[in-house]
Amino acid sequence: MRLYIIRHGETSWNRKLLLQGQTDIPLNEKGREFARKTSEGMKDIPIDLVITSPLCRAVETAALVLGDRAVPVIKDERIQEIGFGIMEGGQVRNEKGQVTDPVFYNFFHEPEKYVPMEGGETISALYERTGAFLEELKAKKEWQDKSILVSTHGAASRGLLASIRKTPIKEFWGKGVPKNCAVSIVDLENGQWIIREQDVVYYEDV
Repeated sequence: MRLYIIRHGETSWNRKLLLQGQTDIPLNEKGREFARKTSEGMKDIPIDLVITSPLCRAVETAALVLGDRAVPVIKDERIQEIGFGIMEGGQVRNEKGQVTDPVFYNFFHEPEKYVPMEGGETISALYERTGAFLEELKAKKEWQDKSILVSTHGAASRGLLASIRKTPIKEFWGKGVPKNCAVSIVDLENGQWIIREQDVVYYEDV
């Protein structure tokens, strides 16, 4: 089994530096262009199945990357974005992209200290659900020879990779927040997940 784990394309809230979480925000035109260019870069890669977050920005990204390939599409809430509760729609960065809110400074820079606001989700809970998703895939004998596009989100994609690496929450972000439409390639071999490539980008951001 091979997974192509992709973060969705850009949205208007990404552009405005607003917290999206589980708020259902569509792609903007730049995000659609990123996804189309990613589709071009992946045109020779076989995809047998898509599993996507139910949020529309992930669903649309998957559809644009697939293009005219007709394959089954499954929605799975376990790979939707981490929830930020009452903070969704809020601005925690300044115009330079620097995190100004102390709660979210921890989220991005010291995740082991992050405590979500009302209605928000912990990073531990994200680990649990992304880890459960991967374990279920591992057990799907009928999918062992499949190439699967997994369309997800920034923190959720990092949760998947961190679950594979079994990294502590302190090291959750690894190389940082992935770019929109960044793709990580993961193989299942002898019952173990192996990360082959991380954050491959098929477009030039201008």
